[in-house]
Amino acid sequence: MNNLKSNVKKHIPKDWLCELRILYRLGIQTCNDIKRTGWVNIVIITTMAAILMIFAACFRTALSISSFSKELGSALEISVYLKSGINPADVKTEVSKMEHVQAIKIIPKADSWQKLKNEISLPNIDNPLPDTLHVKVDDPENLQTVYDEIKKVKSVEDMSYPKELASKMEMVNHVVKTITIAVILIMALLTVTIINNTIQLVIQSRKEEIEIMRLMGVSNWYIRFPFIMQGAFYGFSGSLLALLPLGYIQNALLNMHKFFMIPSPPMAQNIVITVMFAMSILFGAVGSFLCIKKHLQV
Repeated sequence: MNNLKSNVKKHIPKDWLCELRILYRLGIQTCNDIKRTGWVNIVIITTMAAILMIFAACFRTALSISSFSKELGSALEISVYLKSGINPADVKTEVSKMEHVQAIKIIPKADSWQKLKNEISLPNIDNPLPDTLHVKVDDPENLQTVYDEIKKVKSVEDMSYPKELASKMEMVNHVVKTITIAVILIMALLTVTIINNTIQLVIQSRKEEIEIMRLMGVSNWYIRFPFIMQGAFYGFSGSLLALLPLGYIQNALLNMHKFFMIPSPPMAQNIVITVMFAMSILFGAVGSFLCIKKHLQV
């Protein structure tokens, strides 16, 4: 029976004009609901903008801090001191095959000794320094992993790298990511709560009208759609209002990058704006939907 119904529906021509009229009516209903909310709209949109501005500022700052961390991390190198009589080129070939190794530079012991003699006065003795490899890693988080792997090489006498600085950088990245996630969760909770309370007021004001539509057999989605669109509208409007202070934050961060001569993350501002609009609209729509499920059971 179900297959028969689906086959019949496939052969029924779709009236696209009718569907457009329905969408138009739903849009008009959404606008009427927004007008019905009155001056409360200003409070809701302003509050949403404040929440979104805090989120966007944290997210954009996190991207810059991550960029600073990676730039500084790329300057961190593992110094590998080789045993006497070992060919540095052979060790370089072996180490270059390891995962996360980005570049290797050979520092001959003669060059190191000459540089040291230029800096300080030394007696005329044989060169006691070893051949050295400076190993650059693709990501600061992989320094310890690469360090442990190189340590297993038999030709290596000793090794060193700024472990304390690397751990501090890793801790900063972890803290920034944690704060960003916490801000997202708080933003989601506040947005859903605000939208939920607002839509509840609209539902109460349209309760009789909604009951009549349900008795007439109107589709549940026809009833839900204006409320969901209203929640999405608040999220979109809040994001638009948050763009102004976000522009000032962007300029300040760009000046900071120029001052320290560290490139800004590519497309950072576009990423922040896209994520902010997407999340605000999504949370606004979800807040409305949850309120509908709770108070209308449709």
